[in-house]
Amino acid sequence: MREAIGTGETVELAREAACKELGVESYEAEFEILEMPTKKTFGLFGGSPAKVRVYIEDDPAELAAKYLENVLPCMGVAGVKVKIDKEEGGALLSLDGDDIGFVIGHRGETLDALQYLAGLVANHKGNGYFRIALDIGHYREKRRQTLESLGKKMAEKSLRTGRNVSLEPMNPYERRIIHTAVQTVAGAKSWSEGEDLERHVVIGPVAGERPQRRGPRGFGGRRNDGQHRPPYRPYRKPYERKSRAPVPGNGPGPAPQGKPRQEPAAEGSPYGKTGLKK
Repeated sequence: MREAIGTGETVELAREAACKELGVESYEAEFEILEMPTKKTFGLFGGSPAKVRVYIEDDPAELAAKYLENVLPCMGVAGVKVKIDKEEGGALLSLDGDDIGFVIGHRGETLDALQYLAGLVANHKGNGYFRIALDIGHYREKRRQTLESLGKKMAEKSLRTGRNVSLEPMNPYERRIIHTAVQTVAGAKSWSEGEDLERHVVIGPVAGERPQRRGPRGFGGRRNDGQHRPPYRPYRKPYERKSRAPVPGNGPGPAPQGKPRQEPAAEGSPYGKTGLKK
């Protein structure tokens, strides 16, 4: 709040003096009469001028808009128009201009940073909290729909698998959207873990995680502490290869007693020699 106190022979003159000190027109500011003028006795003794207090209550949304209009040209964005839409307890500032898409940044990080700074400017001198939301090309609405769909999808996945699902780190505004979306899925719950920039949402079944079953033989699995179990390999006695004794009658050498010896096939005959040598 800016204020000034002016004096004059009349209330109107005192008011104009105070407005001149603030650099505003009389219709742009509120005023309060502190003292009414009194006339001098017999035109010579006593008397006092009028005293008026003029004040201007700065609009937090206007302060945030002026800040953005000053800082955006420093980022290489010129000719940006800021539209103010008043809401309960705050305002939505929409930016409009040419080639301002890069102001959004990776997943809205640059836009969130500007929104945070604009909020600090809006609440610099106020006693209460005035919420400032910044948007470009309806990005906030599109992002909200994407997060709602993600929250429901991950909640259904956690119920199907019986395991908790951790999402990427998000700001408080986006985490609230996820929590609200998970509440619409029966049997699922969500909570936040981590600190500062690593704060993220975890989604899981209301009854807790389902115990992990042991995998089939030879394929390992997970133990209760989450570590991988080595594959099951039953003990086997080392294989001992036994040497075979030579079979009589095969190969060169004399034929055994009482058993005829087969002659090799004659050359040029497809069936060999069938006769036996006695």
